[in-house]
Amino acid sequence: MNVIKPNWPAPNTIKAYTTLRHMLPHSQDRIDSPENETKLITMLNLPSSPIWLQQTHSAIAITAEPSSKRPLADASFTSIPSRVCVVMTADCLPLFLCNKQGTKVAAIHAGWRGLSNGVIETTLDGLAEKSDELLVWLGPAIGPKKFEVGDDVYHAFVNRHHESAQAFIRFSEEKWLADLYMLAKIRLKLRGIHHIYGGDFCTFTDEERFFSYRRDKDQVGRMASLIWIESLY
Repeated sequence: MNVIKPNWPAPNTIKAYTTLRHMLPHSQDRIDSPENETKLITMLNLPSSPIWLQQTHSAIAITAEPSSKRPLADASFTSIPSRVCVVMTADCLPLFLCNKQGTKVAAIHAGWRGLSNGVIETTLDGLAEKSDELLVWLGPAIGPKKFEVGDDVYHAFVNRHHESAQAFIRFSEEKWLADLYMLAKIRLKLRGIHHIYGGDFCTFTDEERFFSYRRDKDQVGRMASLIWIESLY
């Protein structure tokens, strides 16, 4: 398989995939290039061109709208069928959200900066859905045994939510091991969301399937995580 299909109880109308590193022949090429986008549309039977974002590790979440320009944002959401939300990652955490009725979806790019600044929360505000109606899938990200961070990252989370301390293990005098998955779950649960799936990957150690910026530095491509509502007509 060249993609991961989320294992979550989303309605049949919800389609979602995360690409793997060898899905395209030249894996180091930008997955969002025009040529690769055409291949993606064909291989995944996408109903329309993905709505790519200009990701900056922000907390900005926008309504997914076709545009000639890539908007500055790190999450998008929609209730319009056949509109494809997409984020790109290579260690950062991709999240998929949908409601139980299958009428709303969102894709989030959550690096530690965006996560600490509230990209999950701004996306939830945009979706405007009851917490117990939402399902979340946590896609491939760097695992808790490989994500080394400094005191700045620790304090960025713990100063806002003391519960976040449990997601950090002291690694050395100046370093911590951080659990991105746990940090995301804490934020979600603080908003009353408990239907959370996935979260058992590690992009750093699983070199066969995933790109990893921390492992490969600049010589790295990106995985695309795409979600949409299938049109019934």
